[in-house]
Amino acid sequence: QLQLVESGGGLVQPGGSLRLSCATSGFTLNGYAIGWFRQAPGKERERVSCISANGGSTNYADSVKGRFTVSRDHGRFTVYLQMNSLIPEDTAVYYCAARSGSVSLRRFCGDEFDSWGRGTQVTVSS
Repeated sequence: QLQLVESGGGLVQPGGSLRLSCATSGFTLNGYAIGWFRQAPGKERERVSCISANGGSTNYADSVKGRFTVSRDHGRFTVYLQMNSLIPEDTAVYYCAARSGSVSLRRFCGDEFDSWGRGTQVTVSS
């Protein structure tokens, strides 16, 4: 399993922006679709976005469409989540995860992820 590390969280005012990063330690994540998830206190984990291994396919939860953008930099072995127009409801711990499965299957977004980071806290508050 990959060891993923998220960074970039913090405290931001409503309407502000943050960019989260997801990288690995020692291995490239270029061959994996990567999902972004979040979990707020007392709520179930929610999938926010996913990007395929080649970056050609992305998807978003309805709650973040038009505000969040997922991208990846293969040269830096990093996946980003650009979050704009943040609202208090976006407050949560954000996690990235790598798609599980065979070498071919894990290149595409799906429902199963088996390598998770420890998360980064995002707090949207005035």
